[in-house]
Amino acid sequence: MEGPVDVDSCRIVWKREGSGPPLLLVHGWPLHSSTWDGVLPHLSRTHTCYAPDLPGLGETQWSDDADLSFAAQARRLAKLVDTLGLDRYSMIAQDTGATIARLVAAEHGERVGALVLLNTEIPGHRPPWIPLFQKTAALPGSVSSFSLSLRSRLFLRSPMGFGGCFHDRARIDDAFVARYVAPLLRDRRRMEGALRYLRGIDWSIVDGLSAAHRRITGRVRLVWGTEDPTFPLERARPMVDQFRNADLVEVPRARLLLHEERPDAVAAAVSEVLTAAS
Repeated sequence: MEGPVDVDSCRIVWKREGSGPPLLLVHGWPLHSSTWDGVLPHLSRTHTCYAPDLPGLGETQWSDDADLSFAAQARRLAKLVDTLGLDRYSMIAQDTGATIARLVAAEHGERVGALVLLNTEIPGHRPPWIPLFQKTAALPGSVSSFSLSLRSRLFLRSPMGFGGCFHDRARIDDAFVARYVAPLLRDRRRMEGALRYLRGIDWSIVDGLSAAHRRITGRVRLVWGTEDPTFPLERARPMVDQFRNADLVEVPRARLLLHEERPDAVAAAVSEVLTAAS
């Protein structure tokens, strides 16, 4: 990890790898920057990759008055980009991170040469379980109730847990739990951050993304796991036409976390559009 950057009541932790034109990688919920470990060896050969932990998740620290809504996260990410000195850059982003990235790209205009979106929110669509989880996260005792659920292997492999994340559910193994689940169970502050991030998901912003899509001037590529029950492929396809210059690459035998399950295929799709945009 590089030295933390203080931005709006948060101390953002980030890592840098590789050399070449800058590429910002933005993770989703409830993950952190390590989710990119499978694609970084590929992308860092040609690009300087910057991977932050978004506030509320990972090692990034946040204050009790920090706003973790989509809009605030986008403003904060844009300030981080400026602090890192990225005058012109590209982005690859997934899940909620790709919603935040789209808001930034809509504001930064020609500064963003290419934007790659992996299985992410779709205007008018509500993914299963997330609205329910948001309501539960606002209740007293939510940290304890979520912790209890995450201690159950049955829950973790279920559709309510991470069952919709992988074509091969065997990937929800001890290493996966150690990377993403155990830190939440060990550290109450990290669990609180994950729940605050969850509560900050704003569906009015999601439904308004079609307007933001039209303001994105750079090349856009959607890279989609074909079996994803969270953001179904058939709902994603019409979204392509909302952008000025976009296409869609379908990755078979992959679900929500396609970049972890099929890193070679995702890296190839990303590299192609980055090369075309340069």
